[in-house]
Amino acid sequence: MSQPAAYTIDDFHLAEEPHHPEGSSTMLGFWIYLMSDCLIFAMLFATYGVLGTSYAGGPTPRELFDLPLVAVNTAMLLFSSITYGFAMLAMVDGKKGATQAWLLVTAVFGLAFLGIELYEFNHLIHEGAGPWTSAFLSSFFTLVGTHGLHVTFGIVWLVTLVVQVQKRGLIPANRRRLMCLSLFWHFLDVIWIGVFTFVYLMGMLR
Repeated sequence: MSQPAAYTIDDFHLAEEPHHPEGSSTMLGFWIYLMSDCLIFAMLFATYGVLGTSYAGGPTPRELFDLPLVAVNTAMLLFSSITYGFAMLAMVDGKKGATQAWLLVTAVFGLAFLGIELYEFNHLIHEGAGPWTSAFLSSFFTLVGTHGLHVTFGIVWLVTLVVQVQKRGLIPANRRRLMCLSLFWHFLDVIWIGVFTFVYLMGMLR
């Protein structure tokens, strides 16, 4: 009886992706995905807009939010967008090592952002201001937490691409993937500016 054929990971890797001429289908599909994500965040913002003043006798944003800490957190995400821009410039110049280095710096800033956000959540819960306390806090944790999950997935994707670039180099497929992640990462940056303004700054004014 013949032995089954042995396969390696290379047998399943399509470096050129010939069924996507110049990556147009990939980019179009990714833009459609981003639009669907916009709808998700639009619903979360709308929900917070309706429930954001329903405190149920509990603490208000002015009593809970540490604005300087949130400002530092915002700076971490803004810096990560800048460093991702440097990674894209290095990619255009064909500098594999520099691309990977800037991607890793971006990941560090992203992890710092997540660390501060988790610290804030932990502090609020220990103060008795968990998502079960009021409709305001339920909508707050849902909106900010959903954004944090997106950042988490973005960091996983980023590290995966660092490995892909190390193994395959800056081939057209990897360049296209880096461009998609660039759109996703900057999209999260824009969403966070909305969160910072609508949730934190406006909350402190109430």
